[in-house]
Amino acid sequence: MEHEALIRLSIFLGLFTLFASIETWFPRRVRSLPRKSRWFTAWSLTLLNTLTLRMMAFVLPVLAVGAAADATHQGWGLLNLITLPAWFELILAVLILDFAIWLQHLITHKVPLLWRLHRVHHADRDIDVTTAIRFHPVEIALSMLIKIAVVYALGPTAIAVIIFEIMLNGTAMFNHANMRLPAKVDQLVRMVLVTPDMHRVHHSVHRQEHDSNYGFALSIWDRMFNTYIAQPKAGHDKMEIGLAWRDERPAKLGWSLWLPFQKK
Repeated sequence: MEHEALIRLSIFLGLFTLFASIETWFPRRVRSLPRKSRWFTAWSLTLLNTLTLRMMAFVLPVLAVGAAADATHQGWGLLNLITLPAWFELILAVLILDFAIWLQHLITHKVPLLWRLHRVHHADRDIDVTTAIRFHPVEIALSMLIKIAVVYALGPTAIAVIIFEIMLNGTAMFNHANMRLPAKVDQLVRMVLVTPDMHRVHHSVHRQEHDSNYGFALSIWDRMFNTYIAQPKAGHDKMEIGLAWRDERPAKLGWSLWLPFQKK
């Protein structure tokens, strides 16, 4: 797809600016730590993650979108073995890819080695639009390898993967944003999409709550597999966000990079 990277970057920056502006003017919760240090760490991690994927592109023949194009060319994957209307195949591909991300997210909470990596995301003591881009480079690399494998097994078109990744990035920023939806709007939207209030439960300090609401885009999987919690026990204003580290360390870049390799 021509200009794919520019289109994706433009949508990403546009949505980031929108949600960052809303949470600046109308914040849902009072911040625990200064935004400057947290944002520096989140954006630094994003830069490192981008560089990691660039380096992977030199080693691997394809990444996710390239894998989709290659699978289509080779006739590999489930969707290349059956004939479906193009519109239905697109919807089905997006649904399956979203379920794969949901399942991967659940597994990162259950497998100790993967949780050590994923807790870099959860250690953030505040949750806002930058939390959506706060991931350890090793987790991003592993996630890309899993995504490539899923794409080859499924066989979606390249455009389906692009649409899915735009949707995933956009909804992740939306549901991590420190913003409030009117209660009735939230109730309606979360029937399909994960809302900020729904996902905030997932960032609770309490294990039972952060082992729930795994969805990044669609909310249906948590309802289907009984991992859905509607509201935090302490309420959204009083609930604590993050993990065991109740100081300024989670806002620091070096500490966040080293976190997976710490003993605790």
